[in-house]
Amino acid sequence: MGFVKTDDEIAKIQHVMKEPRFVDAEMLTVDFLTDPDTIAKILPPPLEPADTPRMTAMVGRWRSNCVGDYDGGALYVAAKHGDLEGDYVLAMWMDGDQALIYGRDLFGEPKKQATSRLYRSGDHLTGIVTRHGVDLVKIEVDLTVDHGPTQASGANFNFKARPSVDGNGLEEDAILTVCEFDNELRVSREGSGSVQLTGTPHDPLDEIPVLKVLRGAFVEGDLHARARAAATVPQREFLPYALGRMDDWSLLSTAGEPESQ
Repeated sequence: MGFVKTDDEIAKIQHVMKEPRFVDAEMLTVDFLTDPDTIAKILPPPLEPADTPRMTAMVGRWRSNCVGDYDGGALYVAAKHGDLEGDYVLAMWMDGDQALIYGRDLFGEPKKQATSRLYRSGDHLTGIVTRHGVDLVKIEVDLTVDHGPTQASGANFNFKARPSVDGNGLEEDAILTVCEFDNELRVSREGSGSVQLTGTPHDPLDEIPVLKVLRGAFVEGDLHARARAAATVPQREFLPYALGRMDDWSLLSTAGEPESQ
């Protein structure tokens, strides 16, 4: 395995890029309602709000056939594209670079590096995402209903977009991607839950009001994913959303002010 791959190596790599599997997954989620105006503000075109202004906070851990073992979390927005309903990935955090790079470069997931923890005490579970010393997401769930083994499917919306090499705008139009999951769940439980979102200048989760918690849930199982490009968005139109998915580079200077000439 070197810097230039052989045909056989390329075939093996592309196999796991085309058919990723995330197994022995443990995912804790809390669904909640937020302000419809907030949904309208943060949802990029051509996505449209779902009928209910639902968002989902998730913390989990996985094994895989492509990026090893990893922990992570995410914040999703219920959305639709044409007749397809799914979740727009507003923010996502991973604990290692392999899972981060894979999902960001392949699917367009807005991944950043952070620490995620999942705790269980009987039927009470807690999930926390911590970045630069701040607990951005904290969810807690008391499980009361056991649905047993089941199968489920769903879709995630993401956008692939690259900053222009000269720093002005994007390199090309953004690509809306759809990642569809077929999930074989060995455990599917739900109950009551709570969610706390804490913001920073780089992760402004405090802009999202939690108006009503709908439910908490916990699942264990295997996820089979497949992805495709669904549409393009003019680069100028998507630029505000693209920069909003990154850290604010203008706030990270340690060089001081430039000397006046």
